[in-house]
Amino acid sequence: MIGLLRGTVLEKTPPAVLLLAGQVGYELDVPMSTFYDLPPTGGDVRLFTHLVVREDAQQLYGFLTRAERDAFRQLVKVSGVGPKLALAVLSGLSVNELTLVIANGDAARLAKTPGIGKKTAERLLLELGGKFNPGGVAGGGLFAPPTSTGDDVLQALLALGYSEKEAALAVKALPTDCKVEDGIRLALKQLAKG
Repeated sequence: MIGLLRGTVLEKTPPAVLLLAGQVGYELDVPMSTFYDLPPTGGDVRLFTHLVVREDAQQLYGFLTRAERDAFRQLVKVSGVGPKLALAVLSGLSVNELTLVIANGDAARLAKTPGIGKKTAERLLLELGGKFNPGGVAGGGLFAPPTSTGDDVLQALLALGYSEKEAALAVKALPTDCKVEDGIRLALKQLAKG
């Protein structure tokens, strides 16, 4: 999977960007929040990416921040929300605004996004309620990555088949200064007890 591209902006036509990385031109769709912050044509940029592969198409999406990409990935997991609708949400709301909307249960604010009706807004609030944590790291937004140890332990637990909720709770209980191997061992012990 393509996770990150660094290159030169060749063309900008909302919401698409043509990025030259190496000798290959990649066409990416981006939310307007990313589009407005792109350098002018000819400028260099680094974009976090998400690749969607379907029977009839392969589409690459780009984001200036990892938090935007993480929010996009959470949005497309919601039933009835595809990549285009997720881009629309992120074009109308920053990640921090989206987090506050979800934390406050503000379905009316979500429903102002083109393509999102009342029912979809309520489904987003219901399914994303535990995914966007208002107690996020200061200055890092609510999708600030956990410590590298915590992130590695979380990924290991997910790979072993634990749910995101189980894995996140186990990682949260770990001491902050443990090594990855110790963290996995401690998390597995805790999950075995529960």
